[in-house]
Amino acid sequence: MSVGFSDGQQIVAGLNAIVGDEGSGKTRFLRQLCDSNSDAFWLDTRLLDYDQTTPEKFWAQIQMKHPRWSERLCQELCMALDLEDHLGKQLYMLSNGSRRKVALIALLASGAQLICLDQPFVALDQASIEVLCDFLNDMADDPLRTWLVADYEADPRLDWSAVINLSPGEGAL
Repeated sequence: MSVGFSDGQQIVAGLNAIVGDEGSGKTRFLRQLCDSNSDAFWLDTRLLDYDQTTPEKFWAQIQMKHPRWSERLCQELCMALDLEDHLGKQLYMLSNGSRRKVALIALLASGAQLICLDQPFVALDQASIEVLCDFLNDMADDPLRTWLVADYEADPRLDWSAVINLSPGEGAL
């Protein structure tokens, strides 16, 4: 997958940072990119529409939409992110950080060719941030999949294939 910008910046296979100030259009860009690509996945990690759902039921819904879903990866991430004790709880009962972990597992295990992560480290504990960084660094040079991480700046702990700076208004496709 390659998406070009007017200033010559490119989104390439592997791990891409989409950076910009507040209002630069990072989230809008991710949503529009996913709307225009059938094998892309973006998710509001607050999971506001799923309050009465348990993590397992939520993942089952996502699995039905993504044929390359990895149950093995879902289980591994669940253990690594320390969510096992929360699987039977409805999402409204979970902290913001745990809700985001549920959403991140859905994104990472989906198997989609283009994964869009919008400020993935917000509300996570340090151990979970390290798990996520390790996972993303393992995906950094994946020639078949594209990982977009939108945030205010490119996290220096990650091995970026490309860093794309959005200016206000540039996020629209």
